[in-house]
Amino acid sequence: MPRFLAAALTAVVAAALAVGAALGVVALLNVTPDQPNVPLISYQTATPRK
Repeated sequence: MPRFLAAALTAVVAAALAVGAALGVVALLNVTPDQPNVPLISYQTATPRK
């Protein structure tokens, strides 16, 4: 019985660590700011070609 209890406790702790790591990764990804979507080259002043 103690081996079963140790195995069950290990599985529960491993699952809790996996969930915590997943939530931590999602939290870190939400903290990083989005990159601005600014083009490097702008053709706003050029006349369109036909």
